[in-house]
Amino acid sequence: MGRIAAVESSCPIAHPLDQDADGVNRPGLYKNVKYHEIRETGTGVADVIRPGGRPARLVTRYDDVLRVLRDQETFSREAALDADDVDLEGTLLGLDADAHARVRDVVRDRFTVRAAELLRGAVEERAAAALAAMTGRGEPADLVGDFAIPFALGTICDLLGVPPQDRPRFRAWGEAFLGTTALTRADAEANAQAMGLYLWELIERRRTEPTGDLLSRIAAGGGHLPIDRLVKLPIALLVGGWETVAASVGTFVQVLLTHPYGGHPTGYAYLADHPGEIPGAVRELERMFSTSAADAMPRRVTREVTLPSGAVLRPGEVVIPSHDAANHDPRVFPDPHRMDFARTPNRHLSFGHGPHHCIGRHVGNAEVVVALGLLTAELPRLRLAVPAEEVPRKAGHAISGPARLPVAWS
Repeated sequence: MGRIAAVESSCPIAHPLDQDADGVNRPGLYKNVKYHEIRETGTGVADVIRPGGRPARLVTRYDDVLRVLRDQETFSREAALDADDVDLEGTLLGLDADAHARVRDVVRDRFTVRAAELLRGAVEERAAAALAAMTGRGEPADLVGDFAIPFALGTICDLLGVPPQDRPRFRAWGEAFLGTTALTRADAEANAQAMGLYLWELIERRRTEPTGDLLSRIAAGGGHLPIDRLVKLPIALLVGGWETVAASVGTFVQVLLTHPYGGHPTGYAYLADHPGEIPGAVRELERMFSTSAADAMPRRVTREVTLPSGAVLRPGEVVIPSHDAANHDPRVFPDPHRMDFARTPNRHLSFGHGPHHCIGRHVGNAEVVVALGLLTAELPRLRLAVPAEEVPRKAGHAISGPARLPVAWS
C-alpha cells in the first residue's frame, strides 16, 4: 500500500510538495515525484506502472477524484483487492456497499464530531502525560518516538480498551501490518494473525464482562458479522488510529519548524503566538502534507464511465484517485502551494470522501489539534536538534512521515 511516490510513469512527474512556489526543494519531506504536471495535462488522467509492473490509471483532478471516491458501484474497492500491496480483505478499506456499511455501523456513533468533543478531556490528559514523560527525560528527544507514538497509541488503546501492559505489542504488530517492504507477505500475515487472535480473545471476554469501551461495543453490536470481519474492525481502528496520528504530528511539526509564516521565522512560532489558529492550521497541513496512503488504494472500474474532465475509463481498469493531486488542484484551492492557515473553505480529500471516508477523521483531527496546542504552549522554543536534511524518513511503510524527529526546546 505504498504511496504513489513509488509509481513509475512514462510522464516526467514530481510531487508538488517537494518544491516551494519558486522551485526550491524542501529536503527530507517527500520523494521527488510530482503530480501537478499530470493534472494540468490533457484530462489529468495518466497511465502509470505500479510497483511490480501493474498498470493503473492515475486520476488527479479534484472533481474526478471526488467522482471516484463517491461512486463505489462504478469504482469498487472490493474488486481491486488483488491490486493492493497489503492484504485488506474483510477490512473497512476492502469492502463495498452493504457489506461495508454493516461493519461501519457497529462503531459509527463513537466517531462523530460530538463523540470527538466528548473525548477531548481524555485526549488532553494523554497528551500532557506523554509530553511530561518526554521532557522529563531531557533533551534532545525524539518527538515521534518519545511523544507522538506514545500519545497516539495510548489514546486509541484507551478508546478500545486494550490493557496498558499489552500495548507495546501493538506497536510491533502495527508496524508489521502496514509495512510494504520490510517484511515478507508471510511475516506480515503472521503478525496480523497474532493481533487478530489477541483481539478476538478480548472481544469474547467483553461479551460477558462489558466495560463500556469500544471493544465492548464491537462485542455487543457485531454479533451479525463474520468472525474475520469482526476482528478486522478493531485492527483497522487500532492501526489506523495511532499510525496516522503519530505520523501527522511528526510531519506537521517538522513542516512548521522549517517554514516561515505570517512574519514569523517559523510556522511553529506563529502558532505559539496565535493559538486560536491551530485548528485552521491543522486543516491546511492535512491538505498539503497528508501522511496516509489513500493514493495507493486502487479501485477497479465496473462499467464504462466518463469523468467530469472527459476522461473515459473502461471496465476492468485499475484506477488510483490521488487525493494529494486533488488537494493541490488550483481549480478548487487558489494558490495551492501556499500554506494558508485561514484558507476557507478547505474541502481537502486527505480523509477520503463518500462511503470510504476515514471513520476516525474527527477523533484524529482532534488529537493533532490538541498535540500542536500543547506543544506550542509548553515548548514555544521547540526546534530541530539536527539539520532538516538529516531527519530520517519512514521507508517501506504505508504511512509516510519522519521515522524520528530529534528536537530540543531550551
